Amino acid sequence: MLVKNTWSVKELKRHIGSLLYERTGLSKNKELLLNSLKSDELQPKFSDIIRDPYIFEFLGLKQSDVFREKELEKAILDHLQEFLLELGKGFCFEARQKRVLIDNEYDFIDLVFYHRILHCHVLIDLKMERFHHSHASQLNTYIEYYKKYEMNKGDNLPVGILLCSDKDQEHVEFATAGIEQKVFVSKYLVALPDKKELELFIKKQLKEYER
Repeated sequence: MLVKNTWSVKELKRHIGSLLYERTGLSKNKELLLNSLKSDELQPKFSDIIRDPYIFEFLGLKQSDVFREKELEKAILDHLQEFLLELGKGFCFEARQKRVLIDNEYDFIDLVFYHRILHCHVLIDLKMERFHHSHASQLNTYIEYYKKYEMNKGDNLPVGILLCSDKDQEHVEFATAGIEQKVFVSKYLVALPDKKELELFIKKQLKEYER
């Protein structure tokens, strides 16, 4: 991988620091993940830069901890620099709890970013639970709001990332059918499993990947 992508020492250190090896083992789409790392990719598609899973070990939380969405959001903002590095290149923070008015009712988008390379708003919704189809519908509503009221000249269409504690791939596939280029669902881990759990998980994922 190092030779194939002609990484510099700096890039290699960054990938080691971002737990690329562990992330690749946990990912259900290893080819897409590795392709997104190509240093000669000048104008990637948004789907190329999505990671799955995201690993938020820097938050100092434990996978077994019981915490609320507000607490997860606060921990992310307290470690914003590390969170931006985990998201990847090009993300610029804009707002938290962005208030939107839809049919005389206020709703709030957890985190809003702007991607300076792809020229689009990125809306992030945090969920402390397993993915449910209603989550995709809610995030798509926010995207449509941004498309109508928040886009500026030169902007590309907004997209959304739904970060949830767990997900079933087929459930995600059916729930995002027709909107899969706008809504991306990724699992997050606040801590890596221990070595034995990680090895078992990677072996399981490799078997599924080889089918």
